[in-house]
Amino acid sequence: MASPTLRRRRLSRLLRELREASGSTASKVAKEAKRRSGKHRGWSASKLTRLEGAEWKRVQADDVLMLLDIYEVTDPAERSSYVTLAKEANQQGWWATFGDALGSGQFVGLESEASSIRSYESMSIPGLLQTPEYARAVIAGNGMVSDETELAQRVDARMFRKNVFTKMNPVTFWTVLDEAALLRITPELKGQLEYLLEMGNRPNVGIQVLPMSRGPHAAMTGQFVIMEFPPPDLPVVYLEVMSEELYLEKPQEVTRYQHFYDYVQAEALSVSDSRVLIRDRLASL
Repeated sequence: MASPTLRRRRLSRLLRELREASGSTASKVAKEAKRRSGKHRGWSASKLTRLEGAEWKRVQADDVLMLLDIYEVTDPAERSSYVTLAKEANQQGWWATFGDALGSGQFVGLESEASSIRSYESMSIPGLLQTPEYARAVIAGNGMVSDETELAQRVDARMFRKNVFTKMNPVTFWTVLDEAALLRITPELKGQLEYLLEMGNRPNVGIQVLPMSRGPHAAMTGQFVIMEFPPPDLPVVYLEVMSEELYLEKPQEVTRYQHFYDYVQAEALSVSDSRVLIRDRLASL
């Protein structure tokens, strides 16, 4: 199933690009939309800004067609493609079946359709590479779950995300782990280290470890994820600060984090040397 999250972001970007190409401000377009449709649609500059910023849950096809009229998009096939995109963006994602276990669903909605994911993790194993036991320990450790039922649901949701590795076109996943993440794995969770070695055998998965002996490095301020998608969708950088989620899409922002990733990857051990370090850590437990 197509990700409504990705479709929403694509539709918003395309509408913004159409307005910018027309040379109009959001205020001018909103006034024209209000004039053409009457007051019942509630057009305003803030509404258009929300539409262009993907800050909406559902969009009316009539609103999209109104904007296409203003931007003088008359080709029937192109107009139809926008309506289809709006319908797909309004669909419910698979993550809704897990309630709020996956937050807003925005991150997993992007993750589920990414063709390439690169991550730097400073203190924990990436969710896509976690065992159920490790995930349970991490989720319980944050003190945010209320009972066993919620804990089990959150673990199940995290495990379900691994479908990105088994779909028709599996994601290419590459991660750089700070050695500190490995040192936090206790003896009862050593199966997590075994799982890393197992997943590292996959042709579409790369795992590198950044030794603590390397000292200060470019990404010491925190972890991040770079997701890339097949055209026409653009890369997105995901940042998580405590309970806040940030998504960066501007080319200069994405490029900056791509450079950060290049730096930490260059400092990290090779894939083969990283496997040796993981095995040594496993043996020590």
